[in-house]
Amino acid sequence: MLLTLSTRSLLPLCDPGKGENGLPLMDLPEFAISQLQLRGLSVPTSMLAGWSMPELDRLRDRADKAACPCLVLIEDKPLLIGDPDEEAADTVTDRVRMLAVAANRLGCNALGLMIAAKDDDDHFDRVVERIRAIMPDIERHELNVLLLPTDGLTFEPDRLAELIKRIGGFRIGSLPTFQHAARTGNAVETLRKLAPYAGAVLATITGFNQSGQHRDYDLKELVHAIRSVGFLNTLAIDYTGKKDSVAVIEQARTILQDALDTEME
Repeated sequence: MLLTLSTRSLLPLCDPGKGENGLPLMDLPEFAISQLQLRGLSVPTSMLAGWSMPELDRLRDRADKAACPCLVLIEDKPLLIGDPDEEAADTVTDRVRMLAVAANRLGCNALGLMIAAKDDDDHFDRVVERIRAIMPDIERHELNVLLLPTDGLTFEPDRLAELIKRIGGFRIGSLPTFQHAARTGNAVETLRKLAPYAGAVLATITGFNQSGQHRDYDLKELVHAIRSVGFLNTLAIDYTGKKDSVAVIEQARTILQDALDTEME
């Protein structure tokens, strides 16, 4: 399993207000691999707002040169793809097609999406229909679509798994997060249900206490949960805090790598 980085983990370092002391986005791949020993990137769309296609190409080239490729482009704004308003839904599907182009230019193999929809049969059916309709465009870019669990239709793991199966095909999957799994009340069981469909997993890190333990859940236990069902894809460290980002990421990497090494014994 490959340990990678969600680039939003470094937002505190990328703050434009830091001026010359800030970390330029173009330098993220080299920083991730040389300073953090993490070998790939998941990039939220909010960090690329306003970027041109040539700029995306430059980031891909920098990532390839550093041997730290962009793997997943994540739309971090929930999409109203199940909206009963057809015009609103068309706007959303147009954005997904645009994101697919951007993900392809970055060299990603997957596009992560969050679906904002009520958990009822009508929204379920519309989401299935509309994602099926745009999958041919996404497949032309050789991308997989990974659905992040979020409030509403995709919150319960069984419901998200059902949605993935109904959409069907080899290029639709899940993008589970440790944070969401903990919110369900049974993190281990949730991850065991979603990891078989996962193209990647976000190891959400909120911080550590003075004893070096993760504050909200046992990281090693959650690594065991995904490995127990055969997950072997990328595990991305996704730090959501605002302080000491490098130190926290390094601490998380050590714990997660130790858990992975133990699983391999």
